[in-house]
Amino acid sequence: MTAPAPTPTQVTPREQLLNRIQRDIPIVRRPYRVLAEEVGLTEAQALDILREVKEEGVLRQVSAIFDTRTLGYKSSLVAAVYDEDGLDAGAEVVNGHPGVSHNYKRNHSFNLWYTIAVPPESDLEAHVQKLHELSGAKVTRLMPTLHLFKIGVEFDMSGQEDWNAKAKPQYTNADRNIGYQVSDLDRAFVVEFQKDLPVAEEPYADACAALGLSIDEVAAHAQRMKEAGALRRVSAVFRHQKAGFTFNAMGVWAVPQDRVAEVGRRMAEFKAVSHCYLRPTYPEWPYTIFTMVHGRSKEEAFGKIDAIEREVAQGVDHAILYSTKEYKKVRLEFYKPEFYEWEETHLGANS
Repeated sequence: MTAPAPTPTQVTPREQLLNRIQRDIPIVRRPYRVLAEEVGLTEAQALDILREVKEEGVLRQVSAIFDTRTLGYKSSLVAAVYDEDGLDAGAEVVNGHPGVSHNYKRNHSFNLWYTIAVPPESDLEAHVQKLHELSGAKVTRLMPTLHLFKIGVEFDMSGQEDWNAKAKPQYTNADRNIGYQVSDLDRAFVVEFQKDLPVAEEPYADACAALGLSIDEVAAHAQRMKEAGALRRVSAVFRHQKAGFTFNAMGVWAVPQDRVAEVGRRMAEFKAVSHCYLRPTYPEWPYTIFTMVHGRSKEEAFGKIDAIEREVAQGVDHAILYSTKEYKKVRLEFYKPEFYEWEETHLGANS
């Protein structure tokens, strides 16, 4: 399968704006005026477009994206095996954990895949073991990130990019600061900026008021958190399905350990790849590198995986896992009281 040539049509200012707000939104008093000028719109036109796509459900939220590990949180992808007749009930138990942000059924014997994060003082493995027991899983495997080659979901809203288009990854393992000390102001910043910021002329006004800081002071603190790796960016997040990207494909690759660094780096350069990680192997799971892509169709998503194979991983054993049911998909919220309540109920105070 070869990547089709893009249709040679003009990318509209609307499409440029929707692509642009996924990369970053500046922390200035009127950020949408800045972005509108970049793409040839007025501030009012840009706001009208964004309010429209939010009303349609395409725009899920505008908020900051933080790095869990730099903030001291421990997180992992988890793969589990359930009997088919117990899968839905097991998924419902997993969904009840406040640290679980994504939970999917996939086309594999490991049929439930979820992500979980816990704060610094909590025991990640204890939480996953308790979910294993409560949910009736037959097998549960932790698949934490051993190396982050790339993370950053950006959908091409113009539909004109080649499936094998390349770009330097915006966020990689090099941007993480594991020894970062989280301050009280950092925590307050996270609480305010993880909220869905309003699509308004001054979207940061409420956050500034809550923090008792001017917009310039907030921007300066945000820059310090960025330099430390704690804050990736403020950006828009789209709902995949509503945006037309109805199909996802997780390409998993049995790349030999002596090649993972080079192959992972090259895979991460594909713009179609939103996530690229090195993860552990198990006797029943030989795959080292995970790449996630999204497409408007199964053909497109699989075509993007095929492009990666042809250019980077010819002859490498791989599999394509895709979601057949979405059980949960939310943004991870840090410092939630509900998390500590779950922990106390199921693990006791000294988890």
